[in-house]
Amino acid sequence: MSDIIYITEEGLQKLREELDHLRLVERPTISKMIADARDKGDLTENAEYSAAKEAQGMLEMKISRLEEIV
Repeated sequence: MSDIIYITEEGLQKLREELDHLRLVERPTISKMIADARDKGDLTENAEYSAAKEAQGMLEMKISRLEEIV
């Protein structure tokens, strides 16, 4: 299987825009969600905190993948 990815200039620009959006909009939003959930108390039984941490993991994975491509 080849690791080469062929992308048009337009496609590359869209990937860069998505990466910027994830870094500048989504990442701070999830960080705020984690902070808000953390403020609610016991983290062991805090579903909001667990969901926010899971969303953060998925986001970081997506950012990492886009960085590899770009």
